[in-house]
Amino acid sequence: MTDIEHYAYRVVWSAEDGEFVATVAEFPSLSWLHADQTEALRGLVDLVADVVADLEANGEPVPEPIAERRFSGRFNVRVPESLHRELALSAAQEGVSLNRLISDRLARS
Repeated sequence: MTDIEHYAYRVVWSAEDGEFVATVAEFPSLSWLHADQTEALRGLVDLVADVVADLEANGEPVPEPIAERRFSGRFNVRVPESLHRELALSAAQEGVSLNRLISDRLARS
């Protein structure tokens, strides 16, 4: 059984809608609008509970909460050759590995 409270919920004001919109990262197609911020979140949590129950009842996969996923710390990124060259040069000038340079820059952004 999935703990729906562990999902990555977010509530923001939508000027376009004139209400708060609640979203959840693990279910990008779901959202809930309400004039009250707390009610927007409550509505979405209830909706997610219904969707998860339906998925489980039908034997379909249920997204694992991002907060509970294990990450290796590794990912591959394809960049243009010119950017790769520029980054490698910067790393050499700073006396660090390319991996370290990019990791530091990502952490600062």
